[in-house]
Amino acid sequence: MRDVSLNSIPTIATDLAWLDDPVIAAGLVTLQAGALRAVLAPNVGGALAAFYEITPDGPLHWLRPAVPEAFVERDPLKMASFPLFPYCNRIRDARFEFDGATVDLTGNDLRFAHALHGNAWRHPWQVGARTESAVELQFEHQPDAGVPGDWPFRYRAQQRVELRDGALHITMSAQNLSSRPMPFGMGHHPYYPRTAQTRVHANVQAMWHADADVLPTHLGPHPAVDALRDGMSADAFDLDNNFANWSREAVIAWPDEHRQLTMTAEAPFDHMVVFAPANDPQLCVEPVTNTTDSFNAAGQREQVGGCVLQPGEEIAATLTWTPLRAS
Repeated sequence: MRDVSLNSIPTIATDLAWLDDPVIAAGLVTLQAGALRAVLAPNVGGALAAFYEITPDGPLHWLRPAVPEAFVERDPLKMASFPLFPYCNRIRDARFEFDGATVDLTGNDLRFAHALHGNAWRHPWQVGARTESAVELQFEHQPDAGVPGDWPFRYRAQQRVELRDGALHITMSAQNLSSRPMPFGMGHHPYYPRTAQTRVHANVQAMWHADADVLPTHLGPHPAVDALRDGMSADAFDLDNNFANWSREAVIAWPDEHRQLTMTAEAPFDHMVVFAPANDPQLCVEPVTNTTDSFNAAGQREQVGGCVLQPGEEIAATLTWTPLRAS
């Protein structure tokens, strides 16, 4: 595992070199408030490309910054974070039953055996109102019966991204524009810098165990539940799991670097995903409104999450990431 100390964090000349590329920069929105910066890539799934702090030694990254290929390939998976609409994580075999009919999402992305992360992350977003420290992004989905696996419900998704009070705030909202009810879930998919000393703190009640396809099998105890409460090492387990009934607050800490990032969420972000694969530099702690495969999952609503939006109904909630450095 690569161990990055505070003194060895790459400078802006290397890890953010894409900011100096005029072609890439033309499609970016940079927000600033004091020393904090947030860079948005609306054309790449409405993703967040970087969230960092200006320091005398260069940028101090609170999220893993995008790599140059992310812009060329238009791949949100290589960004700092990206929005999940109208559901989070996987749907088994890309299909589910809803309102007496089968919703077949087969073919919506041939890279994956199961439908993944909805569809908003695969499309460009429109830039709306903007100030120096805030921007509104919008995506509207119009179903196309000629596109295999297209989401069959019309909806509008929005993100208001703002740097305020020393923190990053993202308000996510959606409205069902269909004439019929629509199953729904949303979330954000942040990647954090991962070192040998990284710790994740969260109060959770249980973990969804998963099969080889990373699809949930049952909700129950796991050593990670207690470890998270005490401050779990990112290397402690091989995780790609949902955790139920968290306190809607998690802390990602780098004790050797004397800093931490607190993520808080409003209801209905009542579920949390931890992606911390073994022998891998990736680390995600994701606030979501539904478990993986929630449209197929058997269980009570508070266990699986998600909801059904009636025609015209809207939903909105805010996520906040607050950095803290020891003086």
